[in-house]
Parts: sequence; C-alpha cells; structure tokens
Amino acid sequence: MNKLPDIKSSFTQLIAAPSISALEAQHDMSNKAVIALLHSWFTDLGMNCQAQPVPDTRNKHNFVASFGCGKGGLLLAGHTDTVPFDEGRWSQDPFQLVEKNDRWYGLGTCDMKGFFALVLEALKELPMDQFKRPLHILASADEETTMNGAKAFAAAKSISPDYAIIGEPTSLKPVYMHKGHFTQGIKVTGRSGHSSDPAKGLNAIEIMHLVTGQLLKLKQHLADNYRENAFSVPYPTMNFGHIHGGDAANRICGCCDLHIDLRPIPGLALEDLELMVTNYLEPVASQYPGCISVAPLYPGSEPFAENKDSSWSKLVAQVSKNEPEVVNYATEAPYIRQLGCQTLVLGPGSIEQAHQPDEYLDLHYINRTKQLLKELIYHACIK
Repeated sequence: MNKLPDIKSSFTQLIAAPSISALEAQHDMSNKAVIALLHSWFTDLGMNCQAQPVPDTRNKHNFVASFGCGKGGLLLAGHTDTVPFDEGRWSQDPFQLVEKNDRWYGLGTCDMKGFFALVLEALKELPMDQFKRPLHILASADEETTMNGAKAFAAAKSISPDYAIIGEPTSLKPVYMHKGHFTQGIKVTGRSGHSSDPAKGLNAIEIMHLVTGQLLKLKQHLADNYRENAFSVPYPTMNFGHIHGGDAANRICGCCDLHIDLRPIPGLALEDLELMVTNYLEPVASQYPGCISVAPLYPGSEPFAENKDSSWSKLVAQVSKNEPEVVNYATEAPYIRQLGCQTLVLGPGSIEQAHQPDEYLDLHYINRTKQLLKELIYHACIK
C-alpha cells in the first residue's frame, strides 16, 4: 500500500486538478485528473475502484469505489466538477490551496471536491475489516451543468444501498427536500416589414405579448394549485428572465425571444411542467401556426423530497445535532434516490461560498465532518 496523503495534501492535489464543467466547449474540461487521484487513494485503502464513461459528455467519467458487496449499506456521493471561475475577481490562483484566516481557499474546496478528501480521512480511522455491509463512494461528472453523471449512474442501477449522503455544502445540516429547476426558451417568428404598412408583416412582439399573457395564467395556476409549506416560497415559481425582439422602431419585428425559469416543488415532474407550458401556449400557437417554438435552454433537474421522519433522517439529525431542513437550490439527490435508498444532502461548508470568487472552507469543518462521516459509516456499515 502506498502512503496515503494527509488531509491538507489531498485537498491541495484535488484543487490543483482543474475540472470545470461548462456548457460551452471552450470552457469545458475533463474530470480525468480528479478521478486519477481518487482511484489511487481509494485503491490503496483496499476498495474496488472503477471509472465509467458518461454518455453525452466531453470525455467525462463517473468514479465508483466500493468496499464489500451485495445490497444495502451506504453511498457517499459528490461531484468532481466545479463551475468556471471569474477571472480577475479571485485574490489568488483558484487552483492553488491557500490557507489564511483559518480557511482553505480554492476552487472546489467547498463545492465540492474537498468532500472526497474528508471521506478519505474518515476511512483511514475506521476498521474496514469489520464492515458487515458495503460502502460505496460515487464521484460524478457534470453536476454543475447537465447532471448527466448522476442520471447515468441512477439509470444503470449497479448498486442498491440502503442509505445515501450527498456531500454538498449544507453547513453539516441534513437537507431532505429541495425544488427543481427548469428553463425554457420561447421563440416567436413573425414576418418583418416596413412599419408604415403593418398588414404586410407579422409583428413577433405582438404575438409574444399574447404568449406572456398565457404564461402569466400558468404562473397563477401553479401558485393556486401546488403548495409545499416547508419552503419559504411555498409554490412553484416562474420568472421572465430575458426578452429581446426587433431591431428598429420603423421595422415590423420579425423575431422575439423569451427565456423563462421555473422552480417546481416535489410532486410536479419536469415532464408535466413542460406539458403545461405547451398546453397554455396552444391557443396562441393555433392562432399563429408555425410561429412559436419552445425548447429547454439546458437540461433541467427534478425536485427532491425524502421522508423527514424516516429512520435515516432521524439518525442523521441525531448524529449531526441538526434537524432536517429544506433548501431552494438543486442537487443530484432526486437521481441518487432512484437507486431505492433513503437519501439526504449533507456536507461541510456553506452554500454561500459556492460559485463565488475566493471560495473557501472554514477549517472548523475538517474534524467535525470527519467525525460525522465516521459515525454515519459506522451505523450504516458496521453496527
């Protein structure tokens, strides 16, 4: 067995391995360097490690490490990718771990490559030869964009754990429910012409006015008919985030685009929400055949809900000394839960640091997270 790195060294190496996920090809990166590190470390711990290509990605892989076989046990999951960084807004190199003010700074310290270093640290201090049920570690690809890694892993159903923890930064508070995220781009194609003779053209802005009227009816329908009081905003939301049409005051507008953002609550699937948008726009589409097209701007993510009173929720609440709560951001939890396991989101660091310049992890999370992971692994795999 090779000598495993200490906690600061493992953080340093993970942060130094760029793994940016972006929809634009020029910014997108493979996650192979991160997976190579994880493969080396967890193999040295005696785990069975595999890298699995993820379809519909640019050379991305999922990584799975397992100790023990059969059903049951625990899955510790996280993502290998980070968001792009804002050039010029960081105080130091985002790919170099910097310690100051009792914090570790670096892209991925909090969201969330550092979680794997903490899992490694916890396993160093556990009697793995006493495991009665399997432990699995998933390091997924492209969580920050398409979630294709988690979706592919869930579809494969290669493992069937009893429990799962997704190590997103929740300040070590268990999260049992969150909203989904869905975007739509709506394009109205009219017919341009001179503004002095409106009948010779078809004004896309005027048609878009009818479209927004129908969407506002849908927005009200969602607020009136879907509710989950655990959320601070207890109903599905719709936001008109971008609109653009036309190029001159004296030209009939030939094209108009609208981008909307929808946040469904649990119980409202993305497929159903997409159908609602289509149905509410049907009267306008029928009036202007071939003029309206609707398409997702990028892949959405489903809402998620676990039973707050499940045995796993109660145990994690007891061990973490925090009651389960809800959040408004989206995670891989709805896909991990498709494996049939009781699933919670819980990890070190604050979500306020995610996607920010000078991302950091407070050092007080290091020992707290290690001890918490040791207790959860003990309950799920040894006891």
